[in-house]
Amino acid sequence: MRKESYRDRALVVRTYDFGEADRIIVLLTRGNGVKRGVAKGVRRSKSRFGSRLQLFVDVDVQLYPGRNLESITGADTVAYFGSGIIDDYGRYTAACAALESAERLAGTAHDGDPWLFDHLAETLARMQTTEHPTVVLDAFLLQAMAHAGWAPSLFDCAQCQAPGPHHAFHPAVGGAACVRCRPPGSAEVPEEALHLMWLLAHAHWPAALEAVESGEGQHLSAVAHRMTRAHLQWHLEQKVTSLGVMDQT
Repeated sequence: MRKESYRDRALVVRTYDFGEADRIIVLLTRGNGVKRGVAKGVRRSKSRFGSRLQLFVDVDVQLYPGRNLESITGADTVAYFGSGIIDDYGRYTAACAALESAERLAGTAHDGDPWLFDHLAETLARMQTTEHPTVVLDAFLLQAMAHAGWAPSLFDCAQCQAPGPHHAFHPAVGGAACVRCRPPGSAEVPEEALHLMWLLAHAHWPAALEAVESGEGQHLSAVAHRMTRAHLQWHLEQKVTSLGVMDQT
């Protein structure tokens, strides 16, 4: 049966060289999940669309199905999010972490669900101008985990549902834990940090930014980031390399 080419919106989440002139492009598509395609000849200076197949680009892409890889036969730029990101190290590392996390999270989603694509595009647009890139990243991760069905409990105890606020957090039990349910190795977390995570998870941006810019905001956002990262990697059962690079700075 002859396969037909198709078009979809896509965000470039990863690229790597292949052969002498080709490049493998990993795409988060809006309607078909993650697709890996080969763009032939794009490393040559006369490539028709090589410059469009870069990180932080939203493209209208044409794909032809293959046995192991799709063939990318066309790409038109819809939006470019690199401005404001690629020249700022904090935004760049946070945006790269969002791209890699989205690729991993897409493995838990159903093809045809446009939510992750739309959410990532919105996050990259916000990342272009934010003064708090880590906070924007954490909001993306918390909302994406909620969409995947494994959001952390941030007020009631994740085990027994005892009303909070609580001061312990462990991803193995699902987030916040009361004094009776907290497992060994739980992190001691200020309730204000869990509240910040709740604000980010529900996209309450004015209140979240007010908390981040308060006197204790830097400490609270650092704790919230550690808990968000721990919960993500526990449920993915693998490390997100870009998060490690980002947190070394």
